Amino acid sequence: MTVTDASRGGSAAAPPRPTSAPPDAGRRARARRRRRDHLLFVAFAAPNFFFLLVFAYWPVIYNGYLSLTDWDMISPAKKFVGLSNYADLLADPDFRGTLWTTVLFVVGIVVGGMVLGLATALLLNQKLRGTRAVRTLTFAPYVLSGAAVGTLWLFVFDPNYGLIRPLLAPLGLTAPAMMTDSKWALFGLVVVYLWKNIGFVAVVYLAGLQSLPRDVYEAAALDGASAWTRLRRITVPLLSPVTFFLLVTSVITTFQAFDVIAVMTGGGPGTSTSILSWFIYDQGFRAFDAGRSAAGAMIMFVVLLLITGLQARYLERKVHYQ
Repeated sequence: MTVTDASRGGSAAAPPRPTSAPPDAGRRARARRRRRDHLLFVAFAAPNFFFLLVFAYWPVIYNGYLSLTDWDMISPAKKFVGLSNYADLLADPDFRGTLWTTVLFVVGIVVGGMVLGLATALLLNQKLRGTRAVRTLTFAPYVLSGAAVGTLWLFVFDPNYGLIRPLLAPLGLTAPAMMTDSKWALFGLVVVYLWKNIGFVAVVYLAGLQSLPRDVYEAAALDGASAWTRLRRITVPLLSPVTFFLLVTSVITTFQAFDVIAVMTGGGPGTSTSILSWFIYDQGFRAFDAGRSAAGAMIMFVVLLLITGLQARYLERKVHYQ
């Protein structure tokens, strides 16, 4: 009878241990996975980068090139003049007046819009009947086209037949020629843009107000804080992220204002309502001076870049995100 090794030794032999994969094979597998992930990223991101390059960066680059040329937008050749367009603009008193008008226009709309928008949001945040309808009516002007808004306010400001005449007549005041008088035209444009944009600012502030913690207000009320103190010490600091967002976006959009100006004043009377965006259009498509127009556009680009950078660097430090 044959005796097996297990019966002789008392135990079965251990199975052979599997050999581990060599380190080089693991590294190659990880490298293949990384390459596959990179290719997948490129496949998804390349179209976005392409369109961003074509429709965002390339126009800025080409505009910078045009600002260094003298071109009437008709002749096939562009004469390279270097920085002459910039030197001419900075030495032109009309362009300096345009910059000052732009500053007044932007400050009036941004500061006025923030203050009036916050006040409107505080009113809309009250628990009253019909607030939803009022919120809709407040936001409605923001979605209207600039041409429609400009046409409407031309009728409102008409000194003979407009709505401003019966409003001022009981006070013994004569309605000014708002859009044809250089003393009033810029103020009238600021009023129109405020009316159009306050709804957006109010809705954003209202969303911020409704997200604030109520227990903080209850504790302040128990401590005897007045409504003004709660607004100044609690509401405004807690709304600083919303304020920062609105400040950045409002400055950028106000610098680019064009449609209402085109309908209501056309940059006039004279140059009293010619802000930087209108100056760029006027030089390019009415004076056919592409070099000066592009130089003005580059100056506006640099100004907006500096303002946005300063806002992000200094104002964001005062923002409370918690």
